[in-house]
Amino acid sequence: MRCRRCCCRHERKSTGVSVLLSVISGLRGAGHKSSKNGDPKRGGILRPGLEEERSIRGRCFERILMIRLSAVGDVVRTLPSVAVLRKNFPSARITWMVEEKSSDILSGQPELDEVMIFPRAAWTRSLARGRWWSLGRDVIGFVRGLRRERFDLVVDFHGILKSGFLSLLSGADVRVGFERGFCREGNYLFNNRRVALLNARVSRFERNRKLLEGVGLETRGCHLRPYVAPEDRRYASNFLKSKGLLARYPLIAINPGTSEKLRYKRWFPERYAQLADGLVKDLGAFIIVTWGPGELETAQKVQSLMESPAVVACPTSLKQLAGIYEHCHLYIGSDTGPMHMASLMGVPVVGIYGPTDPVLYAPYSGTPSVQVRKEVACSPCRNRKCEKLDCLKAIGYKDVLKAAKDLLIKIKEAS
Repeated sequence: MRCRRCCCRHERKSTGVSVLLSVISGLRGAGHKSSKNGDPKRGGILRPGLEEERSIRGRCFERILMIRLSAVGDVVRTLPSVAVLRKNFPSARITWMVEEKSSDILSGQPELDEVMIFPRAAWTRSLARGRWWSLGRDVIGFVRGLRRERFDLVVDFHGILKSGFLSLLSGADVRVGFERGFCREGNYLFNNRRVALLNARVSRFERNRKLLEGVGLETRGCHLRPYVAPEDRRYASNFLKSKGLLARYPLIAINPGTSEKLRYKRWFPERYAQLADGLVKDLGAFIIVTWGPGELETAQKVQSLMESPAVVACPTSLKQLAGIYEHCHLYIGSDTGPMHMASLMGVPVVGIYGPTDPVLYAPYSGTPSVQVRKEVACSPCRNRKCEKLDCLKAIGYKDVLKAAKDLLIKIKEAS
């Protein structure tokens, strides 16, 4: 698999405006066949109710583009869909378009042939600095590079205006996405194989599976674990060995942080500390406190509040963090990317759900898990400015401790 940036700066001599106009207006260039008369098999708008025309099962696609741009948790929850596409189209070249901040988890994934970076961060910097000519040149180069790939199938898992526009700009004849009411910002207008869900309130893992099932693909038995390179495994195991945690039971990962914009999901450091002390006392557990960018202070605070010893994890990439979780017997934390990654790695999960919808953001169903939450009138919600946090205050450390102990006992009895 290769990972590249699709900016194509070497084509600066081209007339950017004319290229962009040709892309937007006819979707004809780069060797694609044009769509005619709204024929759903030729890139027109799909007529509702024609299941046989919506299905892509049995079709021969040579170049497939997946679009799920960010965030880490959403990218992780789309990973099993790679296995579905690979099973149904074993000889196709599969590319995933993603933003750079979420690309690490995809590197080396054997089911993928390529990771294409959508350079949102670079374009945002150019826009902020007023570098209009540079921005326009790079956008044109990106579009030309995208068109040159000659994708014949695009699957848009993101379901927003930006991803829909990228799907259209690819020039692919077949563009799969969600039906109106199951996507945002008019995304359905850009796709010609549209899938409606019988029940919109399903987990994101299930939602992605249903999108592929809705166009006739076989989804059974398509499990996938994030690929962890040997050097990342060594990095993780060497750290655990240096701290005396390798091959210890039970080794429990506690991840108390979230990204800054998701602070309203964070349970309290003092309760994590009480929980960890309880796990050490009742189970003889070994505790490792993991963290991501901007979360080290939170992890260290949990450690400092504990009466029992605990280890704060070393700095890690997403893959190295996955390497640490491979050695753990349980993961405890809020609804974050690391939680979903741990569940996809097969690590049992205790999820602490305050404002988070426990159905939409459930861990991977193929891994044992339990969700701890309290019924509060205003939960679930997406109020990132909430200061009351009643939904999180209602969850005591003993609630999570009991859930963790019960889950470990259940797993041990089943083995």
